Amino acid sequence: MINLSEMKEKEVINIRDGSRLGMIYDFEMDLKKGEVTAIIIPGSGKIMGIFGSNNDIIIDWKKIVKIGEDIILVDLKVDEE
Repeated sequence: MINLSEMKEKEVINIRDGSRLGMIYDFEMDLKKGEVTAIIIPGSGKIMGIFGSNNDIIIDWKKIVKIGEDIILVDLKVDEE
């Protein structure tokens, strides 16, 4: 098991092109089911997830391929970012 605070310490990488997407700063949740439905990474230009444009990258939980010790691998088409 991994908790959400530990996930925020891992870098997210797209396996399709090897790009570094950043660090998770928030999660989307389905409160009725008690499940995480997506991870949210700050868009370009944001500092610490708060300052800048609102181009956040929302990655559906099903797109996560592997959660490792240091990184989270996701499978996103390049135009989905």
